[in-house]
Amino acid sequence: MAPLDFCTFEPERKAIDMAFGVGLVLAGMAIPLWPLLAWTQKEQERRLGIPGPAVQERGIFKQWWLAWLLLLPTFTILVVFLYYPGLDTFRLSTLLTFVGAPRSRFVCVDNFTGLLTDATYLHSLGITFAISAAIVVLGLSGSLLIATLAYQPIRGAAIYRVLLIWPYAISPAVAGIIFFIMFNPLGGVANHLLGLVGIPRLNWLSDPNLAPWVVIFASVWKQMGYNILFYLAGLQNLPKDLLEAAAIDGAGAVRRFFAITLPLLSPITFFLVITNMTYAFFDIFGTIDLLTAGGPSGSTSVLIYEIYKIGVSSGNLGRAAAQSIVLFLIVVGLTILQFRTTERNVTYGG
Repeated sequence: MAPLDFCTFEPERKAIDMAFGVGLVLAGMAIPLWPLLAWTQKEQERRLGIPGPAVQERGIFKQWWLAWLLLLPTFTILVVFLYYPGLDTFRLSTLLTFVGAPRSRFVCVDNFTGLLTDATYLHSLGITFAISAAIVVLGLSGSLLIATLAYQPIRGAAIYRVLLIWPYAISPAVAGIIFFIMFNPLGGVANHLLGLVGIPRLNWLSDPNLAPWVVIFASVWKQMGYNILFYLAGLQNLPKDLLEAAAIDGAGAVRRFFAITLPLLSPITFFLVITNMTYAFFDIFGTIDLLTAGGPSGSTSVLIYEIYKIGVSSGNLGRAAAQSIVLFLIVVGLTILQFRTTERNVTYGG
């Protein structure tokens, strides 16, 4: 198979292909230079007399190979089920290959550049960002509010906390079934409650404007127990003397929350933003498949579901592999951006 950075410069290639090739060349140069740069930096520190990390004590294994032998089962599982499929996805993304087809054809970066002109894919990309942002914002704000209320010293608080955390134990598919029963247009609980107050029935799952919100609420409810668990742990570890001093100084409950509690919870919030973003991009497939199957009119067809339709339903493995890599890079890029822009505002310690 010809290297990607060479095939993108063939005479018949478009400008976007050549730009992609330049990016591949730069990435290919950066990968081998990274360890060389790290070695150069350490060598410079050694010459300047800068002390390095403390030497660790010898482990409990006298034979060096014994530790590797014990790690072999874990390494085997990781290689077979994680690393090899990941590398093979890159190979498939450069091929025109279908399920059951006897032969595959090398197409260079066509599977990637074709996404830029695919209206369905670009629409799915926008839907993904909108739904994911709503899940993160509504999920974290609602979880923090509920955790703050559950933290209050009330009778039966332990029981309430267990019940609040329980939804996290179910799978996204089960969450989809529960919300399908609730928002079923014919006999759902939501339409029954609307009928009690004289509001006409709504087509929750067949209306392009309502269906995304059902998916969002189902996903938020599914993940809320996870968020509440961390926020409760954070609230229990807040310095009580600081809150009491603020109360003595005349600060009200709302002011104490925004001036003390919220900043001290910023490390937990920072962690939950990353985990909820990953959940919103990757783990809502089961909820969407049971609720709307990507409809109506593609209003809930997020990228992970689009990959399923292209790769499994249509059998276009090459295009699905390219979309998988793009989705992975988007999440990695957003995570790096989150670290770059938000971590500096995180308050560690009291």
